[in-house]
Amino acid sequence: MPAVDFRVPGGLSWHELGTALRIAIASGKAVGIEVTIYNPRLDENGSAGRGLADVLVAVLEIAAR
Repeated sequence: MPAVDFRVPGGLSWHELGTALRIAIASGKAVGIEVTIYNPRLDENGSAGRGLADVLVAVLEIAAR
């Protein structure tokens, strides 16, 4: 994700993040979620924030069912 203070090459894709979150939620052991280090100043066109929000909405919609 480009909108973080410390970038690490080879991180998760949006799809991989969504899959990992779905697995964690489906396990019944997840009790919360925390988003850290999103830096909007480093997200010039807002695409990283939209990508993150899209993944979170999709995963949380499934969890709410």
